[in-house]
Amino acid sequence: MGDRPSGSPEPSAASAPNDTSRLEPADPSDPSEGNVYLGGRFLREFGILTISALVLAIVIKTFLLQAFFIPSGSMEPTLMPGDRILVNRLAYRFGHIERGDIIVFADPTPTPERRGVIGGFVHWLGEGIGVVHPSNDDFIKRVIGLPGETWEIRDGVTSIDGRTIAEPYVNHADPDTRSFGPQTVPDGMLFVMGDNRNHSGVSRFPPPSGLGYIPIDKVIGQAFVIIWPPSRVGWLH
Repeated sequence: MGDRPSGSPEPSAASAPNDTSRLEPADPSDPSEGNVYLGGRFLREFGILTISALVLAIVIKTFLLQAFFIPSGSMEPTLMPGDRILVNRLAYRFGHIERGDIIVFADPTPTPERRGVIGGFVHWLGEGIGVVHPSNDDFIKRVIGLPGETWEIRDGVTSIDGRTIAEPYVNHADPDTRSFGPQTVPDGMLFVMGDNRNHSGVSRFPPPSGLGYIPIDKVIGQAFVIIWPPSRVGWLH
């Protein structure tokens, strides 16, 4: 027995509804239909890939790795002008800042922004994909003093809590023999200096001549490798 109720009339072609809204597959024998179909599919897939790539780039830059360009000689000889480095943004989510780390941090005294909600979002998006320059500069220095430690520099020699520390990374070709301190690093702050002590706005000087102490919450991440130029590619120490 069939599934049709008894007594139901058989359908006919004449009684079938004329559904003009039904989409039919493109006829592969018609070149114009094939081109429209392929063109629309390409644009759709290209748009999806482009948006996915932008989202991935923003996620990587915001949470994982970020590339930076070294514009000055404040970290010579460790970093030279023109070097490009990678910064691990997760380094201090799972570990602690240690003396000797090379860190990148946001401007501790930023200029206030007045962009509005939409303007701020557009600027943030542009920064995320690397086509807009940040409103405030980021800095790269080496951590020398941690919160609660007392630092002192005598004739260019640095000591922490009364003990001299080894600093093989400083620019010995142009040594800084000045004396500073002693001072104690405040809670939640870092004492940082560039390796090129004579040419670096470091924590020894308050703004605007220097940077002063750096709030830990301003730290972006740890610089760990030089990726450009090829002749200088290598790990940072």
